[in-house]
Amino acid sequence: MDRRGFFALGGWAAAMPMLAHLGPAQARADAPRAGSRRVDFTSDGLGLDPGEYASLLHDTVASGAVGADYYSNGGIVAELERSFAQMLGKQAAIFLPTGTLANQIAIRKLAGNDRRVLVQAESHLYNDSGDCAEVLSGLNLIPLAPGRASFELSQVRDWVERSAGGRVAMKVGAISIENPVRRMDHRMFEFAELERISAYAREQGIRLHLDGARLFNLPLHSGKSVREHAALFDTVYVSLWKHFNAASGAILAGDAAFIDGLYHTRRMFGGSLPQAWPEVALVPRYAPGFEADYANAWRVAEQLIALLQADPRFTAQRIADGTCRFVLKVAGVQPTVLAERAAKRGVILPRAHPGSGDMPMQVNPTLLRVPAAQLARWLIEAANG
Repeated sequence: MDRRGFFALGGWAAAMPMLAHLGPAQARADAPRAGSRRVDFTSDGLGLDPGEYASLLHDTVASGAVGADYYSNGGIVAELERSFAQMLGKQAAIFLPTGTLANQIAIRKLAGNDRRVLVQAESHLYNDSGDCAEVLSGLNLIPLAPGRASFELSQVRDWVERSAGGRVAMKVGAISIENPVRRMDHRMFEFAELERISAYAREQGIRLHLDGARLFNLPLHSGKSVREHAALFDTVYVSLWKHFNAASGAILAGDAAFIDGLYHTRRMFGGSLPQAWPEVALVPRYAPGFEADYANAWRVAEQLIALLQADPRFTAQRIADGTCRFVLKVAGVQPTVLAERAAKRGVILPRAHPGSGDMPMQVNPTLLRVPAAQLARWLIEAANG
C-alpha cells in the first residue's frame, strides 16, 4: 500500500478532560475483553457485541469519566462537541443521533433559500436517505458524476451557470461531498479537485458540506490531515460509531454562528435524545488512538496479503484511490463455506459478490488482536477445510 503520509490525532488529551480518568490501556482501541481474538473484516471499528459494549460501558461509568447529559445537552455530549470541534478545526459542533440527520440539517441550513444542492450521484445522501432533503426540506439535489467518487470543477461550474441562466434564475445554494465514498468501495475524492471546487464555491457564495462519516481514515491515504480536509468546507459531519465504537451518534461541526441554535432544529426533527450518554460514553476511549491504530491495522493487512498470496488460491487486490478496503478472492472453495469455517476460528468475513466471488475486506483495529501470520494460518486452514 502506497502511503503518502500519516497524521496522528493531536491534542485529544487536552481537549477531553475525561481522559484523565482513563488508564493508558483504556485509551486504546485494543481488545474489549481479555482474550478476545475476533477479527472482523466487515466493521469500520471493533464491531462490539452487546455484551462487550455493556461491559465497557460499565467500566467507563465506574471510572467516573462520564457526565450525564439532559436532552443531548451538557455532560459528556458537550465535552465531545468541544473536542471534535477542536480536532476538526471548527469553532463549534453539535451532537446528532445519526449521520442521516447530520447531513440533512447541514445542507438544509447551508442552502437557505437557494434550493439547489450539488451532490455525488454515488453519495449516501443521494442514495440512502430516502429523499429526505426533498421531502423534509424542499431541496433539489442534483447528482453529478455517476459511477465515480469525484466530480470535477467543470461540472460544478456548468450547473452554477445553467442555474443562473434559466428563464427563472436560480442559484446553487450548497455543495455536499462525501469523502471517502462508501458506494465506491470507500474511494477518496481527489484532494486537489476538492481545493479547486472549494475555492470556486467561495467565490460564488456557495456553501460546502463534507459528509466525512469515515473522515479519520483519510490522512493515512491522502497525506492530508483531518483539519486540512475539513478546512475546505463550511460544515463537516463525522460518525461516532463507525470508527469510535459508540452505540450510535454523529458530530456536525462548523462556525459558531452556524451551530448556534441548531439544537432547536435537532429537537424539531426528533433528534434530541433524553439521554445520549450511553450512546457515546466509549468515544473518548477509542478516538485518541484511532489514526495510529488504523495505520497499524493496515501494516498487519499488508503482511497478511503477502502471506496469503504465497498460496496460489488467494488473490488480493488493492483499490485505486482506496482507503479502508481491499478485495480478496479464494479459488477452490465457496465463499459461504469459507466464511463458515473462518467464523469458527474467530474471523468474520464479508459477504462475497454473487457474481465474482470477490470479498470486500474492511481494514480496522480488530486486525491488531492477532499476528498476521496467525491470521493467515486460520484463513488457509479455512480454505483447506
